[in-house]
Amino acid sequence: MRTKFLSLLFLFAISLHAQDKKSYQLFDKNGKKVSYDKLLKASLKTQVVLFGEYHNNSVSHWLQLELTKDVAAKTPVVLGAEMIEADNQTQLNQYLKGEIDQKKLDSTARLWKNHPTDYKPLVDFAKENKFDFIATNIPRRYASMVFKKGLEELQTLKDEEKSWIAPLPIEFDINLPGYQGMMNMQGGHAGDKMPKAQAIKDATMAYLINKNVKPNSVFIHYNGTYHSDNFEGINWYLKKYNPTIEIITISCVEQKDVSKLEKENYNKANYILVIDEDVTKTY
Repeated sequence: MRTKFLSLLFLFAISLHAQDKKSYQLFDKNGKKVSYDKLLKASLKTQVVLFGEYHNNSVSHWLQLELTKDVAAKTPVVLGAEMIEADNQTQLNQYLKGEIDQKKLDSTARLWKNHPTDYKPLVDFAKENKFDFIATNIPRRYASMVFKKGLEELQTLKDEEKSWIAPLPIEFDINLPGYQGMMNMQGGHAGDKMPKAQAIKDATMAYLINKNVKPNSVFIHYNGTYHSDNFEGINWYLKKYNPTIEIITISCVEQKDVSKLEKENYNKANYILVIDEDVTKTY
């Protein structure tokens, strides 16, 4: 009888464990578990939220939308994203105002292939609630120009084209660890072209975020996690444009075990979103 009881107890424990299986867990920068409610409260107290994502991770996209809805329920918001380029702001505004439909936006703006599943819900939320949505990324042809010919080549752009990027010349610190990491690619032979192309993206996103921050509101920005990890990238440039601006960063990582933050992921952001590595990808 005792053996049977212990067997049943063991099976019950396994069942409870299965019921508690999580797809994600939030941590602070020191590796301490935190609740979603704490993240929400912190988001409501800041001026800018930089939500770093893995572009194909379904949980990060879901949580972006949930956090946006919950923040917007309590305070005005401005939304913005790396995934739409600054020279497509006119088309985006037309869509937000109902002047063009989704089909027209698809054909006139350079939307990412996963826009319908991952970013359209955010844009549509802004449209339904009459929130601004800012296209913050540099047009990719100009980032490509930097990669091929250097930052100096941007000085050849026309005035209208320059309005779609950060004011020139941008400050560039090759000693930032993220840019150093890019320099070390390909066995140390990658040179500084890639980090400079990354920097003009970071600077442009930061500049357009800062330009569109509103009093008594929260600007929620969606970007690849590498653009804001370790408080660099967009975060670094935002502080250059506005030293007193209040920012919280969210970093996205994938782990086999979400119950404990791996040491290598400490200090990546104010909040680290750890997602089960088996979670469904959107592409």
